Amino acid sequence: MPDVVFSVKDPDSHYLAISEGCVPRCALRDRAQAEGRTAHELFPQSMANRYREQDKALFSERLPLRNRLDLTIYPDGAPGWCLTSKQPLLHPDGRLLGLVCISKDLADLTRERLLDERFAACVDHIQAHYHRSLRLEELCELSGLSIGQLDRRMKRVFQLRTGDFIRRTRMDAACHAIRRGSESLADIAAACGFSDQSALNRLCRQLLGLSPRQLKLRLSDSAGPPARARPL
Repeated sequence: MPDVVFSVKDPDSHYLAISEGCVPRCALRDRAQAEGRTAHELFPQSMANRYREQDKALFSERLPLRNRLDLTIYPDGAPGWCLTSKQPLLHPDGRLLGLVCISKDLADLTRERLLDERFAACVDHIQAHYHRSLRLEELCELSGLSIGQLDRRMKRVFQLRTGDFIRRTRMDAACHAIRRGSESLADIAAACGFSDQSALNRLCRQLLGLSPRQLKLRLSDSAGPPARARPL
């Protein structure tokens, strides 16, 4: 898949592995050249700064980052936009081992000039402030688009209208809080931007076909007991 690249980093954001598709983008001879290096040694400073801040947030909160619009370098050396997701890598005993990053090029949308820094800033704003009320007028001002234009652009990029993207972002955050299991459902609903626990219940059933309590039980069952070290 030439339009998809991945990398693995340690907790200090040094690359442990990259996919073959990263090699020409970073002007490397082979994949081994990236090992032990950081984004600031491989990418322009503005891109590397953003990648570093994403890594710091992920390592601090140990929560995945999804659907981040980032500037990148395409295989031909031209700058463009990609959609990035990052997942923490945890040892069975809970120790943080690093992260895995997967990015997909949005070359067609880049060529159509549907992606720019203002639209990316609007998406960032939703992902950072999903826990509070978000007005469409506020998002339109950030993106420089009308309500209709913003809706159409969100649909092209995320296959979701603006309101659905906000709800999905809240539901993702709620799922991670439910997995942690340390808060009540009412507190999770309030922290993730839902009007009340009933709103969380409705959206959870609508998107996942489960109540939050059923989801919590399923996540607890899938986690299983902690792994035990075998004696030598």
